[in-house]
Amino acid sequence: MPATDLALLVKAAEQAGDIACRYTGPSAMRWDKPGGAGPVTEADLAVNAMLEDLLQQARPDYGWLSEETEDSTARLSRGRVFIIDPIDGTRSFAEGSRTWAHSIAVAEQGIVTAAVIYLPQRDLMYTASVGRGAHCNGSPIAVSTATDLARTEILAAKPNLQPHHWQGGTPPAFIRSYRPSLAYRLAKVADGRFGAMLTLRPSWEWDIAAGDLLLREAGGTITDRSGSPLRFNNPNPRLSGVIAGNSTLHGELMAALDPAGPGIAGH
Repeated sequence: MPATDLALLVKAAEQAGDIACRYTGPSAMRWDKPGGAGPVTEADLAVNAMLEDLLQQARPDYGWLSEETEDSTARLSRGRVFIIDPIDGTRSFAEGSRTWAHSIAVAEQGIVTAAVIYLPQRDLMYTASVGRGAHCNGSPIAVSTATDLARTEILAAKPNLQPHHWQGGTPPAFIRSYRPSLAYRLAKVADGRFGAMLTLRPSWEWDIAAGDLLLREAGGTITDRSGSPLRFNNPNPRLSGVIAGNSTLHGELMAALDPAGPGIAGH
């Protein structure tokens, strides 16, 4: 089933890209979601509507969790669930940047089994299915072999360097870089371009699910900020941060974090 699910996800991602690319980001209608939940554009909603129709018709017994669909507890009783971010990096999309992605995954009993991250304007199609490795545009990918954290590029937003996150109030030395799409950050660690990534704030499942499988199938380690493996389709679909990289860099970042730092409850 993961292999046939992956073929379906690739088809869905390609159609999502066709729809999103019909819009020019800065001219697309845009709204701000209530409660400071961020922006949404007409492109997000158009992609979400297509995905919901295509995927749920193809797999009517699967549950559904999407950033742009009102959540329902019905998904919690389903053995398999689609976890979708129609456009990850909506701000980037609305600004006219090419660094946004479609993030589409299937999780079975909380574990992601098939995943796609697609950047149509960069012609990058990342795919993974459980036990079959991770690929970009059909070629196998693997995480970086870097072991010297201080000399390694790590994807992280500036707030992750705040002292309260780290033992002794001092973050470890590394070269910080950033990409606006969380799914793309995970993909760029999976393909070895960056050594690791971290986000220490509560993070939505739809931003993480596809990248979780890419990282694991590319030979990496990915956990929440406490070091626990990620599980999906939770009643509250948020994770307590994400740390991802090869096993060495992941271990060094985990060792430097303050275990008493804020998790979901602290935000």
